[in-house]
Amino acid sequence: MEAENHTEVSQFLLSGLSDDPELQSLLFGLFLSVYLATVLGNLLIILTIISDSHLHTPMYFFLSSLSFVDICFISTTVPKMLVNIHAYSKTISYRGCLTQVYFFVVFAGMDNFLLTVMAYDRFVAICHPLNYTVIMNPRACVLLVLICWFIISWDSLLHVLLVLQLTFSTGTEIPHFFCDLPQVLKVAQSDTLINNIILYVMTALLGVFPVSGILYSYFQIISSLMKMSSNARKYKAFSTCGSHLSVVSLFYGTGLGVYLSSALTPSSKRFSIASVMYTVVTPMLNPFIYTLRNKDMKRALERLLSRVASCP
Repeated sequence: MEAENHTEVSQFLLSGLSDDPELQSLLFGLFLSVYLATVLGNLLIILTIISDSHLHTPMYFFLSSLSFVDICFISTTVPKMLVNIHAYSKTISYRGCLTQVYFFVVFAGMDNFLLTVMAYDRFVAICHPLNYTVIMNPRACVLLVLICWFIISWDSLLHVLLVLQLTFSTGTEIPHFFCDLPQVLKVAQSDTLINNIILYVMTALLGVFPVSGILYSYFQIISSLMKMSSNARKYKAFSTCGSHLSVVSLFYGTGLGVYLSSALTPSSKRFSIASVMYTVVTPMLNPFIYTLRNKDMKRALERLLSRVASCP
């Protein structure tokens, strides 16, 4: 098939999760349910934090930011997949694909950054409790989040600008259920050496530093907990980290699982199915983890629901 200039390519094809017509209705119902549960669950967390003054602290400010990012993260991929399943179509426009690439990188990166910032918040709260309100003041919290948005937005924009320089053939099929940047690069007709170098370098920089920050924070937290004489104080201090540790384990565990599955099994279908874990399942589980493991969130949620129920 003769390669054409990227400006002449109007659309791509997405292979999706399955070609079996009998599974399409099941997939549609399953992913619609997961999407609605994710959006409603994370919206409930945001509303609970906003409505309860007891939760107007840095930890819950970052949690509400994470919930907002999770809503956007899953909204980048699932709605288009649902439309394609319902319409028995595999197409996505060229602009739509690049838009999906941009926002997927942004929100995946923001998840990564916010988990790091939340680890830093717990480090300051446990290791430097007397200076906590000074270090984690509202202005510093907002500034941290804005810096994260700034860095990842420019990183994502760089990747998209580099993709714009590539050529693709008409009817190119991307072996995924959404426009994942590495998969888009694999189907390009022109040389992607620069794209791959930038991708690996930025992934290493924006992945290694956050993970290192999380590991360092928890190393210091554990060291501080070991020095505490009271078991009650140890439990109370570490209990505030339980939900965050669960989300960190889920996010990086599923991401590592996807990486290993792609390295060990060349099947694109298996890779797509494995990708569902961190693109769809993780954003859905985060609200449940924070509400079930966090006593303050459960109390605030109960107060919110009781106020709603008492309204005429």
